[in-house]
Amino acid sequence: MIRSIHRLSLGVLAALAAIALSPAARADDVHLVVNVFAGLQNLPLFAAQDRGFFAKRGLVVEIQNTPNSQAQRDGLAQGKLQIAHAAVDNAVYMAETGAADVVIVAGGDDGMNELVVQPEIRSIADIRGKTVVVDAVNTAFAFQLYRILELNGLGKGDYEILPKGGSPLRMKSMLDDKANAAAVLGPPFVFLAEKQGLKRMGSAVKFIGPYQGGGIIVLRSWAKANAPVLVNYLQAVIEGARWAMEPKNQGAAATMLIDRLKIDQDLAAQSLPVAFGTGDGMAKDARFDMKGFENMLELRAEFGDTGKAPAKPEAYVDLSYYEQAMKGM
Repeated sequence: MIRSIHRLSLGVLAALAAIALSPAARADDVHLVVNVFAGLQNLPLFAAQDRGFFAKRGLVVEIQNTPNSQAQRDGLAQGKLQIAHAAVDNAVYMAETGAADVVIVAGGDDGMNELVVQPEIRSIADIRGKTVVVDAVNTAFAFQLYRILELNGLGKGDYEILPKGGSPLRMKSMLDDKANAAAVLGPPFVFLAEKQGLKRMGSAVKFIGPYQGGGIIVLRSWAKANAPVLVNYLQAVIEGARWAMEPKNQGAAATMLIDRLKIDQDLAAQSLPVAFGTGDGMAKDARFDMKGFENMLELRAEFGDTGKAPAKPEAYVDLSYYEQAMKGM
C-alpha cells in the first residue's frame, strides 16, 4: 500500500513538472515559467491552459512543480522562473531576509489545509512529545500547525519538527513512519491520507481564523518591466477560476484534476467542493484577503526566525496589476 502511495506521489510530481505548450503557440508568444506546489489550488492554472485562456492572450505557460518552499524561493530570486504560486508568507520571508525584492500581486486561497494525524491520536494534546511534519520549519503552513498546537496547550518545545516538503511528501512521511504524528495537508492529499488510514482533525482556518494562504508572487522589477504580460496572465488565471467555478463545468473540472494530479474520480469529487463550495477554499477571482494576510503576518511575527517583526501589509503587496486585470475582464 505504501509503495503505491510512493508511486502516486512521484507520479504527481512528474505530471506537474511536465511542460504543457499550446499547439497553437506562435513565435511571438511570451513564454513564462510558473512554479507551483502540487494540489487542488492549481485548478485555475490547469483550466487556463486546457481551455486556451493563456493562449488567446499570447502566453505559453510552463507549469513547473517544486518539492519545497526553499527551492521555489531560490528559483524566483535567481530568475529561473517568472511567477510563483505559493503561500504568500514566502514573499514576506524573502523580503525580510533580503533574498529578493518580491511582491504579492493577487490572492488565491486560504490554504485549504486540514490537520491530519495518525489514527491513534485522539486529541491534539496527544501530539505532545511526538514529531510533526512540515514543508520547511520557517514557512506559512508550518506556522499554521504551530498555532493550532499552541491553541491546544502545546509550545514549540513540546514536539519535534521534521521538514519534508510539500503535501504529497508530508503525507508519504506519515504513511512511512507512524512516529510522524501530525501535519497540515491540502487537498486532494488530505482525502488520500484519510483513505490510507490517517485521521482528519479539522480545517486550519477553523482553528486559527481567516488566513491568506496561496497567492501569486513575482519579482517587483519583473512586474514593472512586464506589466502588460502580468496583467494578461492574471486575467487568464481569473478566467480559469471562473470557468472551474461554474456548476456546468464541474464534470470537466473533475476530469482535469484526475488527469493532472493522477488521482481517482472519488478523490476529485471530494476535492472540488473544498475549492468552490461555500466558506473555506479558493477566493472568487483570486481576490486578496487583507484581514487573512494580517493574521498571517501575526503568525510570522510570533513563529518566524528572521529576528524582526514584519512590516505593514502594503510593504509586500501591490494589487494594481490585479485591479487592471479585473477592469479588462
